[in-house]
Amino acid sequence: MRLPRGRLRKSRVVSDPREPLADVLDRAVTGYAVFESQDSLLLDADGRGVVTFTDGVPVVAYHTGTGRGGPPALADLAVPGPYHVSVFELDADDLAPVHDVETLCVPPGMPAERLAGDPALADSTRRAAPAERTTAAAAEQDGDHSAVEAFLEDEAKIAAIREQARKEARQRAAEWGLNDT
Repeated sequence: MRLPRGRLRKSRVVSDPREPLADVLDRAVTGYAVFESQDSLLLDADGRGVVTFTDGVPVVAYHTGTGRGGPPALADLAVPGPYHVSVFELDADDLAPVHDVETLCVPPGMPAERLAGDPALADSTRRAAPAERTTAAAAEQDGDHSAVEAFLEDEAKIAAIREQARKEARQRAAEWGLNDT
């Protein structure tokens, strides 16, 4: 997926993707956000997640590392934070060719649910979506399954999450003196 470079609106590190998603919705941004997970920032892991917006409502998701779009791209991006997020404004005409690719499209509320785990933000996003996109709400339920399935099929991601949980558990045990015998 190739997008023209937009006008940088904001660039910062956040612990929760809810903040930039809510900000884009509140400001009705048309453009895109680039999400770089801590794996990309710290471990030189490949890939960034890109989510495009029209008037603050997500339209497309794509992961540059896996080359997957749509709900599977959100599953690829759904890793523990922090994230470096850059938000760019771009004319709707420049986004139109990408928004016409059905396999890249996501239901309006799915990024808020999958990345931020925020049902209230997802509902607000669905309400802000144009009428023609709200019919995707029923399809969103089907999309939920495909995103979960895509995530569960990614054994490397599951192994990385398990390893990170083990490291954190060892660190906490050491802090609490549970390793001392």
